[in-house]
Amino acid sequence: MSYRIPSPPPSLEELVKRQQNVVTASQLRARGVPARIITEHCRRGGPWRRMLPRVYLLQSAEPTPEQRMWVALLYAAQNGREEGRREGAVITGAAALALYGFTVVPRLPAVTEVDVLVPRQRRLKDIGEVRIRRTERELVARSVHGLACAPVARAVADALAEWTAEPGHSAPVREVLREAVALPDNLCTARELVVELTDSGLTGEPRVRAALDELLAAERDLVLDQLGHLVDEWLLPAPLNAPELRMRGGTYIAVPDLYWPERGVAVEVDSELRCVSEGEAAWVRGGQHRMEYLGIRVVYVSGAGLAADPDAVGGELREAYRVGGTDVVELLVV
Repeated sequence: MSYRIPSPPPSLEELVKRQQNVVTASQLRARGVPARIITEHCRRGGPWRRMLPRVYLLQSAEPTPEQRMWVALLYAAQNGREEGRREGAVITGAAALALYGFTVVPRLPAVTEVDVLVPRQRRLKDIGEVRIRRTERELVARSVHGLACAPVARAVADALAEWTAEPGHSAPVREVLREAVALPDNLCTARELVVELTDSGLTGEPRVRAALDELLAAERDLVLDQLGHLVDEWLLPAPLNAPELRMRGGTYIAVPDLYWPERGVAVEVDSELRCVSEGEAAWVRGGQHRMEYLGIRVVYVSGAGLAADPDAVGGELREAYRVGGTDVVELLVV
């Protein structure tokens, strides 16, 4: 049996460097600084400043924008933890988007209010520029410039919820969604945005729904364009694009993204990106099940899979075309 020796907590000097000169009372006490010293250092003309209850800036100069973020985060954590975890707090909303580098929100120096997400049961009040937002879900933190931030999709949803609640606010909804999926390192996917915006009830807001539909259509068009080039590279015959399939009597079956009628093979690309509501998802799944029931061979392609291994997708398409469907029922192609 192996034992893991716990690492010692960081020293005050290390902690101050990590948190950009912002610390909590509990962090100071845990490192041997008595309350008397804290009080003396925070008097007028002293070397420290009390920023919020139990949160201190270990300098007399005005805080930088990043230090203001640390003040908000540590106030909301209220337990002296050095990292954002489930029992801590994470920055969300417009402040988080500014930290992520979104260009359509005010830059960090212009951020006047900081939304911080905490567990629902925490007893905290808004104070100063800090606004407390509660969640019943487990907190997930991403480190951005050393600060614990909500994942991009959650930060976007919280920012849009705030903006759309303000009458007359010209929220840059389309621009924010586009920037989210364009971030480097695949920090946010279109599917993650769908989940968060749906959970937040924002898909019922016309501006958000229109922007989301536009984004999903653009994402699918990009993948379909890449798939078209792949079909040419693998020397496959040109398929029909988005044909409407019906029974001889006119009963609707489905609208696959690509279809080879001579082989009874259909392709569905990122079908979940067609769907925002469960009703829409059920409608798409119903069409796929009907095609399979009628003998059509359905190939499911994801944009992520196509980007990661286009040769594997090309080989799957070629094999599906070679084998074809099984006892395919004769259908009308509209």
